[in-house]
Amino acid sequence: MNSLVKSADRTLAILDLLTDHRDGLTLTEIQRRLEIPKSSTYTLLVTMVTRGFLEQDTESRRFRVGIRLWQAGQSYVAVADLEKVALPYMEALRDALNETVQLATLDGTDNIYIAKVDPDHQLRLASRVGVRLPAHATGIGKALLSQLTDDEITERFTGVAFATYTPNTITSLPALLTAIREVRENGYATDNSEYTPGVFCIAAPFSGHRGGGRAAISVSIPEVRRTPEVITRTIENVRSTVHQLSLRMGRQDV
Repeated sequence: MNSLVKSADRTLAILDLLTDHRDGLTLTEIQRRLEIPKSSTYTLLVTMVTRGFLEQDTESRRFRVGIRLWQAGQSYVAVADLEKVALPYMEALRDALNETVQLATLDGTDNIYIAKVDPDHQLRLASRVGVRLPAHATGIGKALLSQLTDDEITERFTGVAFATYTPNTITSLPALLTAIREVRENGYATDNSEYTPGVFCIAAPFSGHRGGGRAAISVSIPEVRRTPEVITRTIENVRSTVHQLSLRMGRQDV
C-alpha cells in the first residue's frame, strides 16, 4: 500500500470512528483506538478540521464530525429522496398500529436506519436515525438481505464473525441462508428478540423500478404488547405498506 492510499484509508477510518462517537474523542483516544502513529493522526485531524470535515472543542479538545461532512451526507440524494417518499407511508403505518416504524437500507453486512417515526406509547424502541446494526441480527436486516441472491449473501458474509447479542441471534451463514429463504417465501421477516431482548419486529423489503432504491420497513413491538392478533394485523399492514411503496417507486410487477 503506497503512502497516498494509506493516508486516505486512515482518514476514512477516523471518520468512521467519530461517526460512532457523537460526543467526540481526543487525539490520544483516536490514536490508540486506530493504532495510527500519533504524529500522523495529528496531521490528519488538523487537515480535516481545516477543511471543515471535523471540528474540535476548545475546552475538551475532543474532535467531532464537522459541518462539511454533514453537507456531504446531504448530497446523497438517493437516500434523501427515499426518505421523503417513504415518510408518509411510515406515518400511516404508525397511525394504524401505534408502534415504532423504521426505514433502513443495506450497506455490506449491516443495515443503516435512515428514518424513524415513533408511537405515542411511553414504552417504545430506543433507537435513532444513522445507527448501523448487523443485518443478521435484525428483522429489517434479514428483509434487506432477502433482496439478494444466496450467492451474493454468501460472498458478503464469508469470513464475517456472527456476533451474538441474545440467545436467539443467528450465529452462522447456513442458518442465515435458511432464514432468508423463509423471508422470501413469506414476504416478510421477523426478529424475535434477536438483537434487543423483549422486542419483536416484523419487516418487509421494497424497491423501485429495476430494483432501484432497495430498502425495508420494520415495525417494533414490545413483548408486553405482543399478541397473535397484533402480530397478524402488523404483518398485513407492513406487507400492504411495502406493496404501496413499490408501486409508488415505479415497480409494476408487485
